[in-house]
Amino acid sequence: MPTKDYYETLGIARDASGEEIKQAYRALARKHHPDVSEDKSVAEQLFKEINEAYEVLSDPNKRAQYDRFGVAGNGAGGFSGGFGPFEQAAGFGDIFDMFFGGARAGAPRRAGPQRGSDLRYDLEITLEEAFAGTTKEIGFTHLAQCEVCKGAGAQPGTSVSTCLQCAGSGIMRAARQTPLGQMVTQMTCSRCGGEGHTIDHPCETCQGRGRREIERKLSVKVPAGVDDGSRIRIGANGEAGIRGGPPGDLYVYLGIAQHRLFSRDGMDTYVDVPVSFPQATLGASITVPTLEGELPMTLPAGTQPGTVLRLKGKGMPSVRGAQRGDHHVTVHVLVPTKMNKRQRELLEEYAKAGGDDIEERSFFERVKDAFRPE
Repeated sequence: MPTKDYYETLGIARDASGEEIKQAYRALARKHHPDVSEDKSVAEQLFKEINEAYEVLSDPNKRAQYDRFGVAGNGAGGFSGGFGPFEQAAGFGDIFDMFFGGARAGAPRRAGPQRGSDLRYDLEITLEEAFAGTTKEIGFTHLAQCEVCKGAGAQPGTSVSTCLQCAGSGIMRAARQTPLGQMVTQMTCSRCGGEGHTIDHPCETCQGRGRREIERKLSVKVPAGVDDGSRIRIGANGEAGIRGGPPGDLYVYLGIAQHRLFSRDGMDTYVDVPVSFPQATLGASITVPTLEGELPMTLPAGTQPGTVLRLKGKGMPSVRGAQRGDHHVTVHVLVPTKMNKRQRELLEEYAKAGGDDIEERSFFERVKDAFRPE
């Protein structure tokens, strides 16, 4: 059974679609983001759990594995959340160690430098910012190298000592006789925890861990043309490495807020524009809203309700800057609800002149023809 119910974490059914998973994740991420919560420690833990659940359920392969076995392997990027008992299981050797309680003969030691974990940050921007590009300042908490001991874990002026119990190897070996012969087992040194050395005078700032949690501010440059779900990688800005290892990366995932006027599909944008009955009938020069401001557009005479006109090259730019999408304008003809006396008289004259009847008569004639026996 799984140690965590990711469906319960996101508040969704087990048969939820990919879009439902995404919507639930975005709503919870906004609600529990550490930057907007009063209790940052609780919010940060909830935020990591939400991201962990989304990382698994949004990936079809991981989701299938989770549904079947209750666990899923760590993916690239995202918060370094655990996945039940297999949190550190990177391969068969680690699973072997888990069951038999020690390292295998000849296995590489873990006491060397280790790369820091990658981090994920979700950033919501407006459609206008996605169109023009922007620079955003974000704040987040991460494990950074201790500035006092420089990651060594020892108080400045002191040094680390070779572990006397394992002689610096980080592992202990034990031999025992079995019916099949002598069996040698290896296990992590209980004194140094596999490090191969001990710290007699731990750094007071980081308590000997070599890293400590800090708040950080960072400016993120968002290029023009990004879409919902785009990812920006900021190298070496994740969590600090262990024992001199390189830091992880920071991945900024972008979400585009819904716009009150425009919708978007890839590089194309869409807008609804109301026009009057005379404008649609006689044709007119009108202005339509776009992401770069109002632009002129010619409305052909006899434009019908629901007609879609196109402004070529006035949609979203490509992230690479080579081309632009189109801007699609859907025309909606407004029917007046209030008219003055003169307007009513003119409309009645139009109706008497046959303006209403010609098209209607021809329509019914076509219906009759369709049902008239040959």
